Amino acid sequence: MSRLATASALFLCSDLLLAAGAIEGAPVRQEVNPIAIGMFLLFVAFTLYVTWWASKATKTSSTFYNAGGQITGAQNGLAIAGDFMSAASFLGITGLMYVGGFDGLILSLGAFGAWPVFMFLFAKRVRNLGSFTFIDVISQRLDRDPIRLVTAFSTILIVIMYLIAQMVGAGTLIQLLFGLPYEWALLLVSGLVLAYVAFGGMLATTWVQIIKAGLLLLGVTLIAALLLANSEFSFSNLLDKATANHPNGEGILRAGSIFDDPVQILTIQVSMLFGTVGLPHILMRLFTVPDMRQAKLSAYYASLFIGYFYIALLVMGFGSIAYVVGNPEFFNEQGKLIGGSNMAAIHVATAMGGDILTGFMSAVCFATILAVVAGLTLSGAAAISHDVYAEVLKRGKPNPKTELRLTRISVLLIGFAAVALGIAFQHENIAFIATIPMVVSASVTFPILFLSLFWQGFTTRGALYGAGVGLVSSIVLIVLGPQVWVSVMGNTEALFPYDYPALFTMPASVLVMVIISRRDRSERGGIDRENYFRLLVRSEFGPSATETADA
Repeated sequence: MSRLATASALFLCSDLLLAAGAIEGAPVRQEVNPIAIGMFLLFVAFTLYVTWWASKATKTSSTFYNAGGQITGAQNGLAIAGDFMSAASFLGITGLMYVGGFDGLILSLGAFGAWPVFMFLFAKRVRNLGSFTFIDVISQRLDRDPIRLVTAFSTILIVIMYLIAQMVGAGTLIQLLFGLPYEWALLLVSGLVLAYVAFGGMLATTWVQIIKAGLLLLGVTLIAALLLANSEFSFSNLLDKATANHPNGEGILRAGSIFDDPVQILTIQVSMLFGTVGLPHILMRLFTVPDMRQAKLSAYYASLFIGYFYIALLVMGFGSIAYVVGNPEFFNEQGKLIGGSNMAAIHVATAMGGDILTGFMSAVCFATILAVVAGLTLSGAAAISHDVYAEVLKRGKPNPKTELRLTRISVLLIGFAAVALGIAFQHENIAFIATIPMVVSASVTFPILFLSLFWQGFTTRGALYGAGVGLVSSIVLIVLGPQVWVSVMGNTEALFPYDYPALFTMPASVLVMVIISRRDRSERGGIDRENYFRLLVRSEFGPSATETADA
């Protein structure tokens, strides 16, 4: 049961997790669904038109990185929500509730908790201090070259691990839903993403994400409405039918049917909460809006959209128990659910809307992967071309055309690497790879950003030592955990009992940062402490307030 809990929980941490133990058993090629293919082609055609439109406005590195800062708060909120509302969330949370009922709700609420934290802690200050990436923010406070190199490295690591999981997830999902070969699915995803990002930059990527998020919200709304309509618009009736169908009966309405270890729940939720807040491609979206008010509105609207999404998934989760369990249409000759529990969302779409709704949701699942990979690719390219090349190698004075050219080259290289790694890891257990980005984000990105913005005593030396401890301890404990030590290496018992060690690695990272910073008596440490006051007013009230104070 703990193994099932761990594998299912991997879906909940973010949009990367479809590949992390996503589809039970080897993927089985299905018959081609012409409705799904047609709807997906319509999505591709429209988003390519959006990319062509965006390319005409993407002529400088500024517009490439942040869409010229002209995205509204509502639009950006929907795009941020789209980054989080992935195929993995849609399929994984529904599948987890299909297996264990209420326990899926516990973890979905844990994931949702990241957004109020994001809104109140980071949205305003990060937007006021940064230009293109979150690394711009901390480099104003700390020694720019070493801190940019360290955080750029962690960003690229997060992006690569996300991309491996997404690409393997894409290949697996398309094998199941579209009947395409795995390698063709990877090439299709990569080719479309390269077109979106290389030509349209952040403007195209944002609108692709907006379109995809709107389609996903429409889809879950239709399924939830049909489920309630079939239950006389009574959620109580739906629960009654679900408890009558499930082997655990009313046990699915209580916690503990899957997750019976409170420490396991806590460490997963810590990873989701603080890992999500520190994700570079999420933070990067705060710079696409014109001012701090719109940045706060972005987080506000993202919270609304994601909250609504989880409410719809609550209905879908129990609806899958009510209308899929016991229905022979969705089970194979061995009595197992076709495609595994994580296809429960697709099966409930079939039960409610037939081939049309199934085709629509299948196309939306593929579209979500395209949108998420586009955002990841852009944040990785920005780390290379802006944070390393423009700000470190060129000391903040790059040739604009060269920087833009390097950004597009970086996009191509990341795209090629994503395909190659997706093929290389096709048959591997990559659950541990999907774990790394969230844990690294919670143990490296979040502590550095939080302490830079809110603690006067924070220094560069403390940041570097703490980041090293956070990164190394994350990887070591993941390797010693069940997913690697047992599942991959074949040992009988894990040396560390949890797959998500952020509950332990994040406090260790913060503790080292605090201790080293307090003991830092260097000249650079004094500058870091003075910079806190210099940036405090600007972080709260914007650049104009600093200019007024200086005058």
